Amino acid sequence: MKRFYTDVSVAPHDNHFAITLDGRAVKTPQRNALTLPTPELAEAIAAEWVAQEEDIDPATMPLTGLAQGALDQVKFERDRIVGRIAAFADSDMLYYRADESQQALIDHQAAHWNPLLDWARSRYDASFNLIHGIIYQAQAEETIERLSNAVNAQDDFTLAAMLSLVGLSGSLIATLALVEQVHDAGHLWPLVNLEVLWQEQQWGEDEQALAARAVKEAEFYAAARFLDLSRT
Repeated sequence: MKRFYTDVSVAPHDNHFAITLDGRAVKTPQRNALTLPTPELAEAIAAEWVAQEEDIDPATMPLTGLAQGALDQVKFERDRIVGRIAAFADSDMLYYRADESQQALIDHQAAHWNPLLDWARSRYDASFNLIHGIIYQAQAEETIERLSNAVNAQDDFTLAAMLSLVGLSGSLIATLALVEQVHDAGHLWPLVNLEVLWQEQQWGEDEQALAARAVKEAEFYAAARFLDLSRT
């Protein structure tokens, strides 16, 4: 789509903040008003619209995309979105450890991942079944219920960020640590990539894998920023 506007502004709108283009309110793809919960998020999204050149490139507007997801999807399909996020309570990547032939990696995972699980145990009164290998094993029903309740307690904008974060990280625990402001994205991104980084140290880097991870990293940091900016 060609850029069709000159001026980008932020305007108050029913206790929220709207983005306007040449004085007209921006709509989401589902024709909902693009209204944001905080002025900080609104200004950051306005900056994405200002930065567009001759053609509008949605790939360079991650905050706008996440806000659209909150307003078009989470608001109207909340139970489905909560379910997608909460599914990671039973399959969090932090549960899965190297097989017993890789003791050095097991120790490395324990040193870096166990403190995060210890926090979650205390915070959510949950227990975790650690698995050596890749064969699925179920977590306790109480654990799934408590983590699911923590997801369901979040607002629509937080859920939009969480949906992106769990998909990129594979970890609901790490995502909840961001939501609870226990750790920041800079601390958590290396943790959820720990095994890949370990293998690179042992065998060297692959350029295609590095490029793919860089894309995911940018998306992860954008979702974390969206989360921070949307806090009321």
